[in-house]
Amino acid sequence: MDLGLAGKTVIVTGGAANIGRGITYAFAKEGANVVIADIDEEQGQKVAEEFKDVGGKIVPIKTDVTDWSSVEAMAKKTLETFGSIDVLVNNAGFVSNKLFMKKPVEEYEKELKINYLGVVHCTRAVLDHMTERKAGRIVNIASDSGRVGEPREAVYSGTKGAVIAFGKAIAKEMGRFGITVNAICPGANIPQQPGTAGKHSMWAGDITVEMIPPETKDKILSQYPLGRMGTPEDVAYAALFFASEGANYITGQTLSISGGFSMI
Repeated sequence: MDLGLAGKTVIVTGGAANIGRGITYAFAKEGANVVIADIDEEQGQKVAEEFKDVGGKIVPIKTDVTDWSSVEAMAKKTLETFGSIDVLVNNAGFVSNKLFMKKPVEEYEKELKINYLGVVHCTRAVLDHMTERKAGRIVNIASDSGRVGEPREAVYSGTKGAVIAFGKAIAKEMGRFGITVNAICPGANIPQQPGTAGKHSMWAGDITVEMIPPETKDKILSQYPLGRMGTPEDVAYAALFFASEGANYITGQTLSISGGFSMI
């Protein structure tokens, strides 16, 4: 099935690692040109080199999503390079897995800035162009924790709930311009391959599924009817769909890609 993505320009924030890396690969494979908007310039270059023969062109642009001037410069450079911005995937994220009362202020401020303010900044940076063209797709990577609330992820859950609500509001404002906004909510999603996390990624260190202690893994999987953790590819397929021609009449929706962890 032709998804109609060949030649499109896609920005993937946090596109150098984990879920973002999977999304970058998926869009490039469809023939889209992908901008990896990531604070980890070295990892972005590594991914661009790794996937250079996949299909579409991949360009890393060092971006701090919490800094408006950095985001604005990234959007400008994207337009200078490719001439358009067709799809924005707000994927950059950070979580500090601690009980709220045990979490330092600087850690939950970081969650707020990256997970929510980063989405607001990047969305604002592309909307002038999209409204002028009367076309555009925004895909926000939220989380099932933003739908149900998770202990040890109180602020993270709050930021992801905010992303879902923000996206619905923008979908209502921007629908008249032909712009759709949808959210994807992954569940437990840990890299399958070593070397794909990156030093600034959501997961501290180069963790893989195989590195999780069996008793911890069993406890996690007991909450998932499909019996496995998600992969970056699982989320990437959903991002492709929301950006595709097949999703022309879908906006303001939230889709869990979580093996049945939440059924809302």
